[in-house]
Amino acid sequence: MSEEPGSPHVRPEENSRHGRLSVRLRPPVAGDARTGLRHHEGPTGDLLAASYVPAPVDGGPYRLVLLLHGAGGAPRQALDLLLPVADQNRFLLLAPQSSASTWDLILDGYGPDVRRIDRLLEEVVDSYPVEHVTIGGFSDGASYALSLGLTNGDFFDSVLAFSPGFAAPLLTHGQPRVFVSHGTGDSVLPIDRCSRRIVPWLRTLEYGVTYDEFTGGHEVPESIVTSATGWLLSGADASLYPQSPPV
Repeated sequence: MSEEPGSPHVRPEENSRHGRLSVRLRPPVAGDARTGLRHHEGPTGDLLAASYVPAPVDGGPYRLVLLLHGAGGAPRQALDLLLPVADQNRFLLLAPQSSASTWDLILDGYGPDVRRIDRLLEEVVDSYPVEHVTIGGFSDGASYALSLGLTNGDFFDSVLAFSPGFAAPLLTHGQPRVFVSHGTGDSVLPIDRCSRRIVPWLRTLEYGVTYDEFTGGHEVPESIVTSATGWLLSGADASLYPQSPPV
């Protein structure tokens, strides 16, 4: 595994140890006609990621959505977050497998998962026409999506964070739009110490945040998927505040 895969970093002093990705959008160099569900395996047969490509490939550029699973999860669980709405909206979905039980930042700091994600994104961008890129996830995956998304806001134009626990970018670039949802009855990542703190913090940094609280637990209801999809496609910056946001 090379230390820094893909293209040279725009800022060589900022690399995978800082959560920085080197991939950039460009015309595909090797067209891939494969569509539908696909599993990406490593040299020893280990699962690196799952992806879903809507048909047809020549139907216009895709929105690439990188989806991150929760702790102990699997790529297919992350893929399923937006799989029901992928075809009609031309969402090309890519869901990596974390190299350990959860994402590197949460365990030991940025490193192996950043490099894996970088290589997978390079593969997709080289193979398919991509116009926009979103990063999203659920639970630990939402925390990682926020952290990587803010770090690489010069690549991701939007972030979907379903029930995040925190955001911990070491540095930030760009100004991606952010959608956050959280259940008021979440017992795994309680809303008062998670999203009700994260969202005001993001707004103090002048990120455009759409925040959607719902009655429920640690989950992503269909209504939230519908709201997030509409937000993603509209580009609107709605502002849905909780009734009593914390000071």
